[in-house]
Amino acid sequence: MNKLKAINVSRRAFLASAPALWVGYHMLEPSGDLPFTQQYDLKEEITPEELKKISQSSLAGYVQNFFGDAYDYSCAESFLLAFLRQHKKPENLVWAAAGFGGGLGQRDLCGFLTGGIMSIGLAAGDLKLERKAAKSWCGDKVRAYWKWWQKTAPQHCKDILKIADGRNVCTRMGLLAAVELERLLEIDR
Repeated sequence: MNKLKAINVSRRAFLASAPALWVGYHMLEPSGDLPFTQQYDLKEEITPEELKKISQSSLAGYVQNFFGDAYDYSCAESFLLAFLRQHKKPENLVWAAAGFGGGLGQRDLCGFLTGGIMSIGLAAGDLKLERKAAKSWCGDKVRAYWKWWQKTAPQHCKDILKIADGRNVCTRMGLLAAVELERLLEIDR
């Protein structure tokens, strides 16, 4: 069995290397503000082209009804509730998304991203396919949704809010995500 050898480094050498370790860590950090990270053009205002797509999406209409200061639903809950309402499913299933709002309560993964993935899972359950085929379909849709999201916005709430600090950007992302999810799910229907 191989044994690990101890590395003897003086305190002075270790402290001298600290800046390099710090820079290296931040270069590998996915949400770092470094030149090689993805740049997004997140707007707070909905463009006329986007408004046209949003107005044609019933799922986006439901999201708009549930998300915002007047409602008591987080981004993940509003997205999942919109899906449940659109697909005439029991609305108490919205509790599955209760812990996902606010980026899992940690400003981590966006609730519109996670709510969309939960919705894809529920849609897969409605397919008249064997479990293996339904799971494959679900995986394909999740990958497509994830890929769209990666091109459109950061995955993390904290990074979205760094770019455009305000609830309007979240509302816009939720509506655009609803349009995309509806498009993905209609392909096979």
